[in-house]
Amino acid sequence: MFFDELTVGMTRETAPAVIEKEKMLAFAREYDDVPLHTDEEYAKTTPFGRLLAPGVMSYLTVWAKYLEVDFFGEELLAGKSTKIEWLKPVFAGDVLRGKATVTALTPRNDRNGIAEVTIEARNQAGDLVLTAATEAIVKRKRP
Repeated sequence: MFFDELTVGMTRETAPAVIEKEKMLAFAREYDDVPLHTDEEYAKTTPFGRLLAPGVMSYLTVWAKYLEVDFFGEELLAGKSTKIEWLKPVFAGDVLRGKATVTALTPRNDRNGIAEVTIEARNQAGDLVLTAATEAIVKRKRP
C-alpha cells in the first residue's frame, strides 16, 4: 500500500503466535543468555517462578505474524526505527495476538513518507504484554 493510501487509525490483526519452549530456549541461549531465560532452577527462585521468554524474541514472534498482513507490501522502502516496551512477562506456551495500527504519517518528499505502525501484543488472557512503534519509509504514488 502506498503512503498516500494509508490513514491514521487503520488496523490489522495478526494470527496467533505461540511461544514455543524449545525455540524460546534456543533463542535465549544464542541471543540473551541470562539465567532468567535459560536456567529453570534459577527462574523458580525469582518472583516469576519460571522461565521468561526473551523480550526481543516475544516481539519478533508477533512481528513475523504482522508481516503476513502488513500494510506496505512492495511499497516498503526501508525500516527507520522501532521502540519496544515490555509491559508484562511472557512465558513458554503463551499465545500472543497482535493488533497493528497506523499511528502517524509524515510526508518526506514527493517520493516517500514515514509511516508509524504501533503493535499491541496481548497474551491468551487478554493482558497487554508489549507495544512496539515502528517507523517505515514507504513509497508515495507518483503524480
